[in-house]
Amino acid sequence: MDLTSYAELAVLLVNRKYELRSLEALRDLLAETGRTEAAARATRRDLDAICELREELTGVFESASQGDEADVVERLNGLLVRHPVHPQISGHDGQSWHMHLTEGGRVADTVAVGSVMGLASVVTGLGADRLGICQAPPCRNAYLDTSSNKSRRYCSERCASRANVAAYRARKRNA
Repeated sequence: MDLTSYAELAVLLVNRKYELRSLEALRDLLAETGRTEAAARATRRDLDAICELREELTGVFESASQGDEADVVERLNGLLVRHPVHPQISGHDGQSWHMHLTEGGRVADTVAVGSVMGLASVVTGLGADRLGICQAPPCRNAYLDTSSNKSRRYCSERCASRANVAAYRARKRNA
């Protein structure tokens, strides 16, 4: 079962820190990630719980970025205990049977279980060093490194380009 899309949801949550302040913003995020049914059911209580989860997920990415694998695992294990996984077989939108994580319950529970299980899958399958925080100042966005050589250091091409241009200009200035 590939849980990468669930891990990508965790990245989106962490990176929407300043945007995710209203119920409408939460609904937009859920709809953007193909969770239209959850978007329609989202409540203010879900928003509050997801904002709390976002802070905890940020801690996971920060620990990974600092190379503290033990802390990443400890944080994820704590989240897995608080958000137990309830897998279900699903077939929708013309797709064949596949696994989903927690279709029932509150929207916040579904988002939490998916995000945490996705990150746990990445850490156990690829390593904690696949999670990181963008190295382009002042950006602090999270990223998921799915490259074949574990080379990602930036959250986007924009940040990579900005950092490379800044380094080039610094070298020219010092030359």
